[in-house]
Amino acid sequence: MSTLPADLKYTESHEWVRTEADGTLTVGITDHAQEALGDIVFFEVQQLGKTVAAGDAVAVIESVKAASDIYAPVSGEIIEQNQDVIDEPDSVNSAPYENWLFKVKPTAGAAQDRLMSADAYAKLIGE
Repeated sequence: MSTLPADLKYTESHEWVRTEADGTLTVGITDHAQEALGDIVFFEVQQLGKTVAAGDAVAVIESVKAASDIYAPVSGEIIEQNQDVIDEPDSVNSAPYENWLFKVKPTAGAAQDRLMSADAYAKLIGE
């Protein structure tokens, strides 16, 4: 059983979201997601520099078991990817909440109501 950081928000597709001081959002995958994937071997942001809608697939993460899309939690521009995770994708397995995947600059007024609290996400995954 993992402990979900209470300061983060979560999505139904198992991303975590941290709001930064400048209003950008840092996005990663949850411990639940990395555990389901297994050993992560590849990560790539496919929409870097593009404006995307909430729910759009913006990145791919691959493990020895499967490849999974990673989705934009809100509408906005994908402004950065984590080169450290690209270089060492298995770092997400050991520290999923420290190793973010990409950053989003939300569109003005972008709805964040799809994001869940740690408690709501824990209920979703049965913790």
